[in-house]
Amino acid sequence: MDFKQLEMFVAVVEEGNFTKAAERVFRTQSAVSIALLKLEKEIGSPLFDRSNRNSYVLTEVGRLLFDYARRLLALRDEALAHLQAIRNIGQDRIRIGVQEVEGLHLLPPVLRAVSELYPGIKVDVARKSWADLVHDLRTGSLTFAILSFLPRENGLTATVLSRDDIVLIMSPTHRLAQRSDVRLEDLNAESLVAYNRDSDWYQHVVGALDRCRIRFNVVVAIDDLGTIKKLVSANLGIAFVPRTSVEDEIARGELVALPVRDIKGEQTLWLVHRHIDSEAGRAFLRAVKRFRDAHLGRRVHQGTRRFRQRGGGVRA
Repeated sequence: MDFKQLEMFVAVVEEGNFTKAAERVFRTQSAVSIALLKLEKEIGSPLFDRSNRNSYVLTEVGRLLFDYARRLLALRDEALAHLQAIRNIGQDRIRIGVQEVEGLHLLPPVLRAVSELYPGIKVDVARKSWADLVHDLRTGSLTFAILSFLPRENGLTATVLSRDDIVLIMSPTHRLAQRSDVRLEDLNAESLVAYNRDSDWYQHVVGALDRCRIRFNVVVAIDDLGTIKKLVSANLGIAFVPRTSVEDEIARGELVALPVRDIKGEQTLWLVHRHIDSEAGRAFLRAVKRFRDAHLGRRVHQGTRRFRQRGGGVRA
């Protein structure tokens, strides 16, 4: 039994006669007849009730084989289409925009996982401001963007990519650097270097300080994490940042990171995109989600939801 025999059998059943079936499968009528006779011999049972030569009524065995044959042929077509799509992956380039250092920190293991699943995928990475990333997503210049906030933009879809604890960083020479943790009241009158003011976690931190009537002075507001780390290291202020973004500086003794007992904050990174119309883009998204679920832990997996447009922006 082979696919050609099954194609001829299904064609005869669906067309209702050998002549039309032969035209459909580009064979002669005699070739179709011979193929079905061989198929019946292999199965060991007739497929058609031949008591009426002008009718193509299936036997019970014929009905059973017809059902399986259609499913087998559909599965074959699906497999061939998917294989062809994978071969076409290398023809498109994935363009990814990253907002900040934490996104760049996450990219290497993600791209390694994508490459292992789809070696043909080609990726270009650009680091841009959040405004440029949203603009380039809207115009189609980017396939994906990694953002630390959800843009209020029509037609975007976002998926949780990672979550990271927010810590308070300071210079090793800061007056609080020897503490194991700090409380909000310890930060009264401190100079604050503000990072990522559009993020939910930043608003959460500022809101907590305001509610406790903690006076603080924003000496610098900048969305460049590298500059912020240098300012804090020079003891020009303290800052709230994602923990993974300062692990190297902490290891080298350039910065100290402390939890704030009264604030539980975290940063969420989102993989944001518009409608994906390329197989390379769809393959990349599948690989990224598979990596995230396998490697970034139960905490991220449980918090993952798909975000779609609702009333003028991306919403849960």
